[in-house]
Amino acid sequence: MEDLKKKLQEEIAALEYELRNELPKEILKARAHGDLSENAEYHAAKERQSFVDARLAQLKGRLREFSMVDLTKIPRDRVGLGSKVVLLDLAKDAKLTYKLVTSEEADAAKGLISTSSPIGRGLIGKQVGDEVRIPIPGGVREVEILELTTIHDQG
Repeated sequence: MEDLKKKLQEEIAALEYELRNELPKEILKARAHGDLSENAEYHAAKERQSFVDARLAQLKGRLREFSMVDLTKIPRDRVGLGSKVVLLDLAKDAKLTYKLVTSEEADAAKGLISTSSPIGRGLIGKQVGDEVRIPIPGGVREVEILELTTIHDQG
């Protein structure tokens, strides 16, 4: 969680620098070329400025949300943010291991599943021994939770 906060803060700092220092210079330089109605550099810089402004607002919002996450409210015996779960795919008789993370950290290929994904939402609040039906594209995946390590159990 701290790594993610640091990553967000670094991106915010870089975008704020671009918004306050680099983009105003580009806009001034583009304005010097004359007619703004047909000035591609000016329009590109203004468009980038709008994008950076929107992205900054989004990142600052996520940072505020993370600072309000109360780790004491994450259960110690149920699946929640930061949990590592070992599942048994009942149809394929195969074990799957996932860690539930924020959407920014999600990487399905590495087994990092967002808590807001269909699999993540299906697992939240469940315990070892529970059988869970998870909607996936093309049907439903049935899994049993074999092992659970919550964020509290990880060192």
